[in-house]
Amino acid sequence: MTLRLLVLSTTFIILAACSQEPTEAPLAEQTDATPDEAMSDESAHIPAALARTASPDGAGVFFITPADGATVSNPINIEFGIAGMDVVKAGNDQPNSGHHHLLIDTELPDMGMPIPADEYHVHFGDGSTTTEITLPPGEHTLQMLLGDHLHIPHDPPLISETITITVE
Repeated sequence: MTLRLLVLSTTFIILAACSQEPTEAPLAEQTDATPDEAMSDESAHIPAALARTASPDGAGVFFITPADGATVSNPINIEFGIAGMDVVKAGNDQPNSGHHHLLIDTELPDMGMPIPADEYHVHFGDGSTTTEITLPPGEHTLQMLLGDHLHIPHDPPLISETITITVE
């Protein structure tokens, strides 16, 4: 598989995931090839990171609601804030723009790769700035990470402070 095909395939999978309500991680591609057959000389030279889109000085993302330390009940209303950039749909390569990703009870992903799409990394590729989520009772951490048109964090990345909420 060529590097370009790999990047295009990954982008297509992530864009497809953003057009649906995120419930599961994308399924792995199935093949009848053995691992040795699947690995070509070209794929052995895949870069560790992809090109990142620059973010302007002073840009940032933050939570409008809920507040850090809040006790909430389901469904949890979340409103994302952004400064110095525009929110656009995934796939839109507009300068100084991106779309939100909500990180739930997880660490930051690899900043040089597309943000995963799973129950811990919720994509808002439709350009949403508000959502409702349901979490089990207990303490949870939330963090936001802005992704570019290909779901890759900007350079420097636009990351909110991590907030902690308690679900009743």
